Amino acid sequence: MLYYILKIISRLYIKIYCRNIRIHLKELLQTNGPVLLACNHPNSFLDAIILETLFKQPVYSLARGDAFNNKRIAAILTSLKMLPVYREREGTENLQLNYTTFDACINIFKNRGIVLIFSEALCVNEWHLRPLKKGTARLAVTAWQQGIPLKILPVGINYSSFRLFGKNVQINFGSFIHQKDIENTGSENGKLLNEINQLLQQQLLQLVYKIDHNDKQYQARIFNEPVSRIKKTVLLVPAAIGCLLHFPIYYPLQKIIAPKTMDTGHYDSVLNGALLLVYPFYQLLLAVLTNMITGGYWWITVFFVTPFTAWSYVQLKKQTDS
Repeated sequence: MLYYILKIISRLYIKIYCRNIRIHLKELLQTNGPVLLACNHPNSFLDAIILETLFKQPVYSLARGDAFNNKRIAAILTSLKMLPVYREREGTENLQLNYTTFDACINIFKNRGIVLIFSEALCVNEWHLRPLKKGTARLAVTAWQQGIPLKILPVGINYSSFRLFGKNVQINFGSFIHQKDIENTGSENGKLLNEINQLLQQQLLQLVYKIDHNDKQYQARIFNEPVSRIKKTVLLVPAAIGCLLHFPIYYPLQKIIAPKTMDTGHYDSVLNGALLLVYPFYQLLLAVLTNMITGGYWWITVFFVTPFTAWSYVQLKKQTDS
């Protein structure tokens, strides 16, 4: 239930925390499973939130295992359709728990579900594809060996910034990889996994942008969206109001989160996640204050005015780090 509630909220506010989302092959968002989404991983759990929000069918995502160490948090993450994957750095004794997660994925595929895996494994805020791990290939082979008609869908997700709120996002889908596309299905396991990874890498290299952090002009050329003079004129006043209205919630959260996460690669996701969870309560507070000041039913307008002014501000603000 929590997953579906947050999915509805995310769909309502995705236009605020993402200024624009451009999707190549948008029709693939209607895809039915069994599908394994093989994605790059530039922006922590925000990658999963965006994809889960966009897909029509529920998406189960694989997440780092140490996030599940606390039982209460693990229960929440599980209710959000997240499954743990453990790496050696999180304790070799936990690696055997990955078999439980793989079994859960196989059951999801048997029920025509969708699983999201980050094929690079590690999250790094950068614009290029890093070496792929073998988890994607292993999961696909396991499904195929059980007769499941699994399809691998390569996904490249690209952000205009990893620091600015209200970013432009470009999502590129590749072509499905089927079992019949693999030539060496009867070969030893190592060669089979390598062949799958090679096919996946060939596509992801075309879907994930390669941009130097210092090349601000190229970043702007790739990601900046033009804003018409009419749009600037119409949204100028609402944008100014939105800036003032949201300063009391954005600034304190940013000041609390930035020192703890700026160098970890999780700053953007943590800030956006915190805003997503806190924003409804902030709206409720504004509605109570409006009712105390004006009386009547003016408080109802808060739930429409605040997101509109926030959206207006995001439309006019700086789009890239340049």
